[in-house]
Amino acid sequence: MNRIDGKVAVVTGGTQGLGAAIARLFARAGAAGVAIVGRGVEKGETVAKSISDETGVTARLIVADLADIEDVQRIIPEADGHFGRVDILVNAAGLTERGNILNTSPELFDQMFAVNVRAPFFLMQDAIKVMEREGAEGRIVNIGSTSERAGQPFLAPYSASKGALATLTRNAGYALMRNRIHVNQLDIGWMASDHERALQLRESGDPDWEAKARESLPFGRLLDPEEVARAVLWMASEDSGMMTGAVIQFDQSVWGGYDGQAPAPAEKLLP
Repeated sequence: MNRIDGKVAVVTGGTQGLGAAIARLFARAGAAGVAIVGRGVEKGETVAKSISDETGVTARLIVADLADIEDVQRIIPEADGHFGRVDILVNAAGLTERGNILNTSPELFDQMFAVNVRAPFFLMQDAIKVMEREGAEGRIVNIGSTSERAGQPFLAPYSASKGALATLTRNAGYALMRNRIHVNQLDIGWMASDHERALQLRESGDPDWEAKARESLPFGRLLDPEEVARAVLWMASEDSGMMTGAVIQFDQSVWGGYDGQAPAPAEKLLP
């Protein structure tokens, strides 16, 4: 079950956190090769080597900055050149910097959309061409966020970018049905990733932030990258069947449901 035997996968954000967990699980699930994409050379090479040593599967690092369109457009050709095909693309990388509707700069807005929307768009474009060339029933999984429905006030550009990604997922899923290329999205909630831990510690200065957060959550913990990776593997495997154009929520909340009055901001928004 949930096998991807003989498939070649490209995973952005694959040098840490969720992306690394996905790449490692793909290798364990029978992938013929995995290309992990990230900016950090040393960290990426360490992750790639550990995957190869553990599974015997070739894991290749592609160093790229997703904010740079020239970097983006050489990722799939490099993976294709090394492995000879691309069957699976996972857009797991994402920028999560803070900003509300009043204090977000044009530079942050542009960077957010470059990484979270433009990069997945053109990676999909290039991957689809390779899948078509090989006659592959390819599978693309975009990592979205529950924030795409509205999000918190301090995540305005992030939420907007994830909303755009969800629309892109549905559009591409519909457009590619007769090509038999599946495009789906997993909207994840609050996850205990490497980046989130660093961000929370930087903002709060509280080393116990995660323990305090766990106390307030229905399931008593944050999402774990390993469990999210298992859901991504299912979406990337034949076990997900003909599903395409789906945007699935994976979180401990039900959007639209509330106890008592509908939620409202805790305070007035200030620049």
